[in-house]
Amino acid sequence: MKKILSLLAMIFLLVACGEKKGNENVLYLYGWADYIPKETYDQFEKETGIKVVEDIYSSNEEMFTKLKAGGKGYDIVVPSADYVEIMMKENMIEKLDKSKLPGLKNLDPMALEKLQYFDPENNYEVPYVMGATIIAVNKEHVKDYPRDYSIYNRSDLKGRMTLLDDMREVMTSSLGMLGYPQTVSDEKAIAEAADMVKGWKRNIAKFDSESFGKGFASGDFWVVQGYPDNIFRELDEEERKNVDLIIPEKGGTAYVDSFVILEDAPHKEAAYKFIEFILRPDVYAHIADVLETPSINVPARDLMKVKPLFEISDLKNTQVLKDIHSTLDLQNKYWQEILISK
Repeated sequence: MKKILSLLAMIFLLVACGEKKGNENVLYLYGWADYIPKETYDQFEKETGIKVVEDIYSSNEEMFTKLKAGGKGYDIVVPSADYVEIMMKENMIEKLDKSKLPGLKNLDPMALEKLQYFDPENNYEVPYVMGATIIAVNKEHVKDYPRDYSIYNRSDLKGRMTLLDDMREVMTSSLGMLGYPQTVSDEKAIAEAADMVKGWKRNIAKFDSESFGKGFASGDFWVVQGYPDNIFRELDEEERKNVDLIIPEKGGTAYVDSFVILEDAPHKEAAYKFIEFILRPDVYAHIADVLETPSINVPARDLMKVKPLFEISDLKNTQVLKDIHSTLDLQNKYWQEILISK
C-alpha cells in the first residue's frame, strides 16, 4: 500500500510540475503567512483570470535555502532587503522591465531610498511593505522607562521581557546602541556589542521569535521586541491603549519586504500583472488597512480607512538590515557565546 501511495504521490508531483510550466493562467508566489489578504488574490483572479497559488515560508533563510537547493516553479518571492541584496548578487532575480510597471510612480521615495545602497536605480525589487522592529511596553506594569534598548538593563523587569531569537536583529540593535554600524568589521566592536546583549539576556525570560505577541497579550511579558502586526493583532481596542509602541531612534531597525521576480520564473508576464495590480492605490489601500501598516503607496493614503500603527516618517532614522557576508561568521561566533552564557 505504501508503494502505491508513493507512486501516486510521484504522479501528482509530476502533474503539478507540469501545471507550473504549462498553465499561463496561474502564478506561483512564495511569501510570508497572512501578508497578502485572500480577498486581494480573489480580486486579482476575478479581474485577470490568473489564479495565485501561495506557498509560505517562515524566514528569509528558509526561502533562500529552498531556492538554492533547487526549488523550482515559483514566480514571485517577497524577501527582506538583505536577502534581495544576496539574491541579486547570486543572479537569482530578474532585472525589472519597468515599462510593465507604471504604478512604480506611486511608491514613496523614502522606501526606495532605503534600498539604494545595493540597488541604486531600484532595478530588481518593488517594495511591498515597510515596517519596523519595535519595542512594545505594557504601560500598566512598566513606569518611567527609557525609549530604547537600555530598557533591557532593567533588572526589576527580570523574567518579564523578551528579545527576538534573531542574531541580526539583536546584534544590529546592540551595535547601534554603541554607535557602530551593522557592517562593522572590528572584532572589538562586535565583542562589545555581544557583552551588551549578555547583560540584556540576564533580564529576559527568553529569546522568542514565535510567540512574543501572544505572550505580551496574555500579560506574561511586559516588554517585547518584535513586529507590530504580530503584537497588535492579539489585542482588542482597550488593551491597545495600554501599549507604548517604541521605534528606537538609537539601534532601531526597519524592514522593507519587496516583490522580486525570479530569473527562472515560468510565468513572468503574470508576475508583472500581479505586481502592477498591487501598485494600484485602491488595492494597496485595502492591504495597508488589513496590515495596519503605513502605506508606502502615496495615493493609497487618501483611500485608507484604518489608522496605521505608526507613521512612515517614524522610520526615517532606522536602518534596514544589510547583507553582512564578510562579518556574518564573526557575529555568529559571538551570538553562540550569547546563547550559552548565563
